[in-house]
Amino acid sequence: MDLTRTDPEAADSGPIDSEPADSGPVGPEPMGPEPVDPAPVDLVLVDLGPGDPRMAADAAPLIRALRPRLSADAFTAFAEEGHAQGLRFTVAYDTATGRALGAATHRVLATSRGRLLFVDDLVTAAESRGRGVGARLMAELERRGRAEGCVRLELDSGTANVDAHRFYHARRLTVAAFHFGRELEPDPGTEEGVGTDGGPATDRGSAGR
Repeated sequence: MDLTRTDPEAADSGPIDSEPADSGPVGPEPMGPEPVDPAPVDLVLVDLGPGDPRMAADAAPLIRALRPRLSADAFTAFAEEGHAQGLRFTVAYDTATGRALGAATHRVLATSRGRLLFVDDLVTAAESRGRGVGARLMAELERRGRAEGCVRLELDSGTANVDAHRFYHARRLTVAAFHFGRELEPDPGTEEGVGTDGGPATDRGSAGR
């Protein structure tokens, strides 16, 4: 699989990303610049939710190719929790074959800068690069953002993923800020397996971002 991603974890091996696998949270990285005249594919975009068998069969393999530390069980837990928080899973299907060729996870955020459409993940199957899948997903995300009254579309992209940067620059996205982050160590006052409220602790780090 290759990426049109929103996550700078470079789980993606291949020409699209030169970062080491799972180097940390990054953002949607596309599959690299598409040819000027790609052989287009006819696509239908479908939103999937928890409980839909296509989440495990179609969305999970694409997202997990982007984030190799995400196990099948962790994906299911992440999808359920993320969906409850407003995260949406949009999968691009080839109308001729029914195969899932790409996926995007995205959500509308209310911020002090206005409503944003934030793209968490954007990924295209490696064998489908250059066929306009990433471009179609981006166009749909922009359309949805406008329909939701968003003033901006935003995403994170790993600093070493120059192919993804070309893809985004070609679509008039600009580098507007630095994204800072650090890993959070477990609370030293919390025993493993016990939360601060006395209930079972939850390992959310395995779900990735």
